[in-house]
Amino acid sequence: MKIVDAKVVVTSPGRNFVTLKLTTDEGLTGLGDATLNGRELAVVSYLTDHVAPLLTGLDPHRIEDTWQSLYRGAYWRRGPVTMAAIAAVDVALWDIKAKAAGLPLYQLLGGASRERVRTYGHANGRDIPELLDSVRARLAEGYPAIRIQSGIPGLKAVYGVSDTDEKGSQVLHQQARPLVEDWDTEAYLRHMPAVFDAVRAEFGPGLPLLHDAHHRLTPIQAARLGKDLEPYRPFWLEDCTPAENQEALRMVRRSTTTPLAIGEVFNTVHDYQALITEQLIDYVRSAVTHFGGVTPLRKLFDFAAQYQIKSAVHGPEDISPVGMAAAVHLDLAVHNFGIQEYSGHTPLTHEVFRHAYTFTDGYLHPGETPGIGVELDEELAAAHPYAQAYLPVNRLHDGTVHDW
Repeated sequence: MKIVDAKVVVTSPGRNFVTLKLTTDEGLTGLGDATLNGRELAVVSYLTDHVAPLLTGLDPHRIEDTWQSLYRGAYWRRGPVTMAAIAAVDVALWDIKAKAAGLPLYQLLGGASRERVRTYGHANGRDIPELLDSVRARLAEGYPAIRIQSGIPGLKAVYGVSDTDEKGSQVLHQQARPLVEDWDTEAYLRHMPAVFDAVRAEFGPGLPLLHDAHHRLTPIQAARLGKDLEPYRPFWLEDCTPAENQEALRMVRRSTTTPLAIGEVFNTVHDYQALITEQLIDYVRSAVTHFGGVTPLRKLFDFAAQYQIKSAVHGPEDISPVGMAAAVHLDLAVHNFGIQEYSGHTPLTHEVFRHAYTFTDGYLHPGETPGIGVELDEELAAAHPYAQAYLPVNRLHDGTVHDW
């Protein structure tokens, strides 16, 4: 079997997605997600100009060899653009291999380790009453765990709160320049314990609550927040300080017993080495789409398992149903699964990407369709072209770009 075509499809059914479609001489096709939120066209160029020409004629069954060739052969390793492109190739090859075997992908990864995949949903509000309403909505949808994000008194807009849809999903601004949001760390640190107190008072001690600090804190600030939240027993505090500074997590870990999750901006296992071997975190957060695919993410989870650290694959709405499907197959198979982020997609996105995975009572299952279980409607995808879009930028009150 040989690869005879590699096609990159860009579509925007409400937000931008980049998909790689590989076709073999036996008529099998495989899909991979290459979406890089706010920098999509950089990956399109990387795939179209530098990767796709290398794929034709290759044996699609040689997944590990192809991965190593794309990673090491370019000389310039790592980075989000490179790893998103490699991820698309890797997932598409796994899709083809599983279809050739007539099995869903999770069976090729060792079979199921559980019956279903636990998720958490997003709840947010501009103030506490609005947040409580959002938590009720997520509970009504069946989510067994909830991420809570709140507006901050005195701030006009807060990422993950101000511009969201009715399901609590972030709305990406389709515009020529990024939206600018203001920020005040001290106001945030004062407010978040009150947020947790209100949610616990309303919903009791049993509901798993998660919170994302979005890399905004210094190590000492992150340590303070983790300590202040301890009485409310969070499921985790996510991205409490910039993930690039691994040593910062030592201070946070020494100061609080609040569980820590980090890694959605990481691209390779090298970013995790100290965090895992020193047991400075409890959950690894990388996405299939941004970590180079199923092949390296499975290796990361096996590495983390030696230190009792669990998986928690990044799964916001900018991961396409292709990337989400691959994640759910991996979730079902690995022993040290923790939880899966899931905020769903628009109905139009589900039409463009028809998928076999299901969401029932707060749990996902990848389905039994051979491959990853996703089909791309290319005609419908073409009817929704790319739209310029950016994530917001935080600035302090004096106009400085917030650098934490």
